Formats: sequence, C-alpha cells, structure tokens
Amino acid sequence: MVRQLSVDDFLAKARTLPVIDVRSPGEFVHAHIPGAVSIPLFDNDERAQVGTKYKQAGKDAAVLLGLDFVGPKLSGFVKQAKKLNARQKEVLVHCWRGGMRSGSFAWLLDTAGLTVSTLIGGYKAYRNAVLASFAEPRNILILGGKTGSGKTDILKELAQQGEQVIDLEALANHKGSTYGAIGQLAQPSNEQFENDLFAQWRHLDVNRRIWLEDESRSIGSCFIPLPLWQQMRTAPVAFVDLPKAVRVKRLVSEYAGIDHQLLVEATERIRKRLGGKITKDALDALAHRDYVTVADLTLDYYDKAYLHGLSQRNGSHTHAIAMQEDCPSQTAQRLIDWANERST
Repeated sequence: MVRQLSVDDFLAKARTLPVIDVRSPGEFVHAHIPGAVSIPLFDNDERAQVGTKYKQAGKDAAVLLGLDFVGPKLSGFVKQAKKLNARQKEVLVHCWRGGMRSGSFAWLLDTAGLTVSTLIGGYKAYRNAVLASFAEPRNILILGGKTGSGKTDILKELAQQGEQVIDLEALANHKGSTYGAIGQLAQPSNEQFENDLFAQWRHLDVNRRIWLEDESRSIGSCFIPLPLWQQMRTAPVAFVDLPKAVRVKRLVSEYAGIDHQLLVEATERIRKRLGGKITKDALDALAHRDYVTVADLTLDYYDKAYLHGLSQRNGSHTHAIAMQEDCPSQTAQRLIDWANERST
C-alpha cells in the first residue's frame, strides 16, 4: 500500500531512503530536492504533448496519450527504482503537485514489490516549506570584512572549531564581486540555490548561533531569500579589519593563476564604477601581469562600496576585530571569543 507523507515526514525519511523525482528532465534540471534521482515519467517533449492534449481534448484523452508514452517504459522504471535500494526495497516518490504522475509511478512500484511513499502536495508543497523556513527566527551572527579578508577561509575555520556555519558563496558558486564567477562552477538556478540552502538551514540547531558572511542580497545571479536577508541585515556584525597590503597579497594568490582574459573582462565590467583613469591603469597593469597593482587599484573601489553598505546598518550592532595577519584560525578564535562574551 502506498503511503502519503507530509513534507516534514518525507524529508525525514529522505535522510536514509532514495527520493525519485518523476517530473520531466527539464523540471528536474531547473531545480529539485537535493539528493533526489531523476526517473522521469515523461521526457520534455512527451510532457508538452500531454499538456497540450489535456487543454485541447480533456483529461481522458491526455491520460490515454500518457499511457501510450509510458507503457514501453514500465519495466525500466521498476528496474531503476530497485537498483536505488536493493536491500530495503523502499523508496520515496514525488512529482509536481503530488497527483497522477507520482501516484501512478508509486502504484507501479508497489505492485512490483517495493515499499513506496509519496509526497502530499508534491514538489510544490516542498517549495512552500523551503520559502517559509527562512522566516523562522534564528540566532545569526554576520562575518564582515572588506574584500580580500579571507572570509571564506575564516568560515571554514569557524566550522572546524565547532561553530554552525553556512557558506552562501559556496552554495551560489560565486564570490560576490564582478570577479566572483572566475574559477567557479556554473551557478545553480535561483530556485536550486534556495533548495540547497534549505537543506543546510533545516538541519541547524535553532538554539545555537549561526555564522553567515556579510553579503549583498544578490550573489551573482542568485538571491538570498528575502526573509533570511532581512534577518541578516539586523544581525550583529563582527567586522574583521585586515590591512590593505595583507588583503592585496591574498587576492594576488587567489587570482593570479586564473585565466588572464577573464580578469580583463571582469575589470572592463566595472569600468563605470572604477572611472576611466583607474580602469586604464588597472588594464595596463594586467597587460604587464602586475597583479599587485590591479588588486590595489580595484580594492579602493570595493572598500568604499563595502563600507557604504556597512554604514547602512545599525552601528551599535557592528564590532570591529582588528587583525594584522592573514591567519584564519586565529581570526576564527577571536570571533568565537567575541561571540561568547556578547552572549554572557
């Protein structure tokens, strides 16, 4: 007998059981539950044809057309599903709304001897849960610092030392600035970014603090969900203040070995913000592989932009932590000491 589960119960079981997404490949590629496996009932073209038939001739005609498409695939569906959990023979199945696609697929697997549960409301219900979760109040602390402060490495050290951390830039495959996509994988869709963020967010202990990096709402083409962004903007900020020369050195080490033309193109994209002369000087420096000068020139712009954003916050919520050396482990310890002091 096929069981129907709420989003919470479905995701709880998904920790140990395979999730089968029977939506079309296009739907899956756009966004899906992290860890789910795509076994589409219809391919993209078949799904479009069934939808058109439904609009033109009604449900019964659409169902018959769907059966024509699905019939030859039935044994393949069962074989794929059994491979996912050969020992327990139990799987989870969902479609878009929790309707005919997942219902018929689950019936097939149940008939073939598997234990199957479906998601009430389908992927749409999951998405509603994703978006609602970011409005839940959490004890957030913001790691701030100018470009080149090594905030990503500091977050890693905080996690290493037992703190709860979410690295938004890692989830977005982007470091935030015009240079942020260089050396990164392609960005996920915004919807997938939210799903991946939710996968981490929901497992955090609500009674403990959570560290997030100070970000603009947009990280490349990905946007931080508005309710979370609003929490971040009112959260306390630990501003790591590292000397410019130290930050220049870090940026050179991070970017000097990357595709030179990408650096040129990224610099061109901020020409209006840098101004004509600084852009020319930066491009000349790039032409001579003088990455120190490029970093020094562009940091003037990024530092002003970051400090302007920081000034929009409540000043009483910002605490500067001066560091003279680029040592993420020591900085992380200073941050933990500061957080502990403010919580007592």
